[in-house]
Amino acid sequence: MVKTYSVAIPFCRCQTVGMFLRSYRRKKNGKWHEYFSVVENRRIAGGDTVQRTVLYLGEITCSQESTWRKTLEVFDEDSGTIQQKLLFAEHVEIPESAVDSIKVKLSQMQFYRPRAFGNCWLACQLWHKLGLDEFWSKRLDDRAFCDIPRSKALELLVINRLICPGSEFYIHRQWFDKTAMDELLNTDYRIAAKDRLYRCLDRILEHKQDLCKHLKSQWEDMFGIEFDVLLYDLTSTYFEGLCEQNPKAKFGYSRDKRSDCRQVVIAFIVTPEGFPVGYEVLPGNTIDKTTLQFFLKKIEAMYGKVRRVWVMDRGIPTEEALSQMREEGIQYLVGTPRAMLSKLEDKLMGLDWKQANDNVVVKLLSEDNELYVLAKSRDRLAKERAIRKRRLRKYIQGLAKLQKNCRNRDRLVERIGALKQEAGVCVKCVDITVPPEGRKVTSDNFNYRLNKNTYRKMLFRDGMYLLRTNLTETSPEVIWQRYMLLTQVEAAFKNLKSDLAVRPVYHQLEHRVEAHIFVAFMAYGLMVTLRQQLRGCAGGLTAQDVLDKLGAIIMIDVCIPTTDGRTLQMRRYSQPETEHKIILDKLKMNLPKQPPPKIYSHQLQNR
Repeated sequence: MVKTYSVAIPFCRCQTVGMFLRSYRRKKNGKWHEYFSVVENRRIAGGDTVQRTVLYLGEITCSQESTWRKTLEVFDEDSGTIQQKLLFAEHVEIPESAVDSIKVKLSQMQFYRPRAFGNCWLACQLWHKLGLDEFWSKRLDDRAFCDIPRSKALELLVINRLICPGSEFYIHRQWFDKTAMDELLNTDYRIAAKDRLYRCLDRILEHKQDLCKHLKSQWEDMFGIEFDVLLYDLTSTYFEGLCEQNPKAKFGYSRDKRSDCRQVVIAFIVTPEGFPVGYEVLPGNTIDKTTLQFFLKKIEAMYGKVRRVWVMDRGIPTEEALSQMREEGIQYLVGTPRAMLSKLEDKLMGLDWKQANDNVVVKLLSEDNELYVLAKSRDRLAKERAIRKRRLRKYIQGLAKLQKNCRNRDRLVERIGALKQEAGVCVKCVDITVPPEGRKVTSDNFNYRLNKNTYRKMLFRDGMYLLRTNLTETSPEVIWQRYMLLTQVEAAFKNLKSDLAVRPVYHQLEHRVEAHIFVAFMAYGLMVTLRQQLRGCAGGLTAQDVLDKLGAIIMIDVCIPTTDGRTLQMRRYSQPETEHKIILDKLKMNLPKQPPPKIYSHQLQNR
């Protein structure tokens, strides 16, 4: 049997929304149990109303129909102890047997500070699951400042970077108060002091290598990840400001199309599943091909010399580096410049194509103790032809306008140069005749025509790219599939730059910049851990989707005044909805128990 009744309480009201307290009574095992929740009453079209449970307050057990009470563990802020109390409504007469009791004014119940709980709680669970609480506690808390451990301040920084990336000042001024991190970290607002967060950043860089080893060990135990194939690539992130005190802030090739800003280069190593093995922050003018040998030695020093396959893009290894890798028995798989395809074109022509998948065919050529794999992709072919068609049409249209309107030879050359820059390699498909210097431009001395031979040769090579490797025992299909794993590095860069907002960098000092990237690296570790958990149970969801959905579970402070002038405060998170329960079930996680109530008696002290 279920009996319900409502007690009106003050809340934010409008014409369409009302809030009230609802009690559910149910007989279970011969006893009556009473449960309370906050319900929203919303008016819809036609004058009807619908109700939705906003906040679940928990069970309130009644021994008599005329009383409303609950035995509570209440934390007394004055004495600092937890006591057992009986809770009664204001209008209820307290029985003599109830010695430790509290009479409350339900009509004055109020709600404060709705804030994010579910996503912050999940991030904390990932942090503890990876053992990062113990790892950082041993390294930072032995020099703890005041009464708040630095390891918790670092956890706050990393979780902010994962959920809602912002600066330390943003955490201090806004984000911390919008979340339940004070409850989850069992601390107060002092942890979000901006100076405390900056001091925490100053002390973490020396432990970067140890953390990489720790995470590798954790992922091996949790998921059985193998680190025999490593994907290596580089990206850049730019600065807002001059960064005059940072020797690594240099102008260079910008992957972010921000050549006007100083930058640093980030070299990143991940597994085919996306798990990061290590990274390094390099000066912004670093050339890609100068970084490989340093990382080969770094990874060997960190994890030992074992059989690994390095997968890289064509701009990273030099011939000298590849020769050294062959001598040392290090296996590699890399892309090659198109010039190499021209050299081997005659030898590859006589070989048969083999089907790698529905869209890709491959050829295999053994040459000088290496294997060359020529791959041809149908999707890539269509993309390259569409790009060339668009650029070539724009290039020819621009030349036609110049032939019709431009009569100044110097201006003509200048505008042709601008057109060539936009057209790229398509300029090889068009032969241009320009009048001699000092001559006026006419339709006779300025001509252009399509070079059909060059155009046909480009059409023939569309969709083709050449790979090289010293994996002599591997089939061409497997080689191509391994090379396609480089997309995992690109996905990692996308997560770092977009989801974790590692760019732009606002810090100016070198060690603060590297600490900022280190925090983003740890946040990426949490993200990829959650992503791996979802692969086996909810492959259709991304890590960001799960964090966004669980962010709908909020925490709120429920404050009920007592008749003797005190205040009973209960922190409660909202009851998870169906989709939240499904996600938690798939992840095999359970939300924690509701925090115990607290009673404040400050008004009694003032009497």
